Amino acid sequence: MGMTITEKILAFHCGRDEVRPGELINVGVDLALANDITAPLAIEAFRAMGAERVFDPARVALVPDHFAPARDIAAAENCARMRAFAREQGLQHYFEMGRVGIEHVLLPEEGLVLPGDLVVGADSHTCTYGALGAFSTGMGSTDLAMAMALGEVWLRVPESVLLEYHGELKPWVCGKDLILHTIGAMGVDGARYRAMEFRGPAIDALSVQGRFTMANMAVEAGAKNGIFHVDAKTRAWLEGRARRDYRVFESDPDASYAERLLFDVGGLEPQVALPHLPSNVKPVSEVGEIPVDQVVIGSCTNGWLEDMETAARILEGRQVHPHVRCIVFPGTPRIKREMIRRGWMDILLSAGAVVSTPTCGPCLGGHMGVIAAGERAVSTTNRNFVGRMGHKEGEVYLTGPAVAAASAVTGRITHPREVMGR
Repeated sequence: MGMTITEKILAFHCGRDEVRPGELINVGVDLALANDITAPLAIEAFRAMGAERVFDPARVALVPDHFAPARDIAAAENCARMRAFAREQGLQHYFEMGRVGIEHVLLPEEGLVLPGDLVVGADSHTCTYGALGAFSTGMGSTDLAMAMALGEVWLRVPESVLLEYHGELKPWVCGKDLILHTIGAMGVDGARYRAMEFRGPAIDALSVQGRFTMANMAVEAGAKNGIFHVDAKTRAWLEGRARRDYRVFESDPDASYAERLLFDVGGLEPQVALPHLPSNVKPVSEVGEIPVDQVVIGSCTNGWLEDMETAARILEGRQVHPHVRCIVFPGTPRIKREMIRRGWMDILLSAGAVVSTPTCGPCLGGHMGVIAAGERAVSTTNRNFVGRMGHKEGEVYLTGPAVAAASAVTGRITHPREVMGR
């Protein structure tokens, strides 16, 4: 019997010819990463276990992106701990102010994550890198400390679920809509500790940036990882970015899947996840008249260049509604510079939006845009749990960038065609 792409990557990294779901294995790590919330805990655990040096200074990345630029003294001290550890250990991939971006956008952009890699991170959305055909998953800070010290971790081989998408996507429908639709169908535990393998003609037509968005939110269905097969688009995206050679794995035709789901997305319209679960999904036309106070465009889910382009297209020549605060968070400094070069920054500022430094900011209720009691936010982020973006009596509605930008103009949750006329 053949193996899935996930099983092949895990087998390669534990030095075996094959692995099967349910097996406990030790695997070597290509990259271990943490941020300013999780790294200080991992560093503390690293010291407590008696470790003195990381296994490889070139394969540990620390990215202060959650509360950075530091929102308060505690955040500044966490960043200081990371900075001191990075200097002590001679880490090659510590990203400080001016170079730092949102970790799950920054690391692929820097060419540090490649097809066939095994990546672990003390952040649940580490699964983002599956868009490049890598096995990547989040874990706790203690496990991450072990990975930093030894260069290996133990895992249970997950079952795989094959998700096939057919149909030509309508205008304004993107990867965010596909993954929200999927989570709505499966539920927040529908892929619990499984590998979500995304395939089909609609996936082939999707941009790599759209695939990052889908892989990012695999964890919102409970998945261990989300993963895509490497194609010409993947290779083109890696051109000029990859810092080393990489190995491509493909699922065998006779690979075994715990479940196969088929989605016809040709008739899909933009999706909205209503409070307070990413699975509480409706098409935008069925949401009704819901006024909003804040719109957030960006994050590790939709802070890519194409998301910024979508926002600029819709906001060009228009004004943000006077009752709405519109905050844009590009994923990295490079993306922000490109926005300036293409004139999108001027479009967004002229429309009345605020463009932030790359940071996680309000996504986790951190800073730079938290909401008050009774306020509603439309957001391109990945979670809308109670209190996620601020006050527990606030509400978060998850959408793609097109719905978010259109809603910023009208002051209520809106289909983009209402603003754009098509």
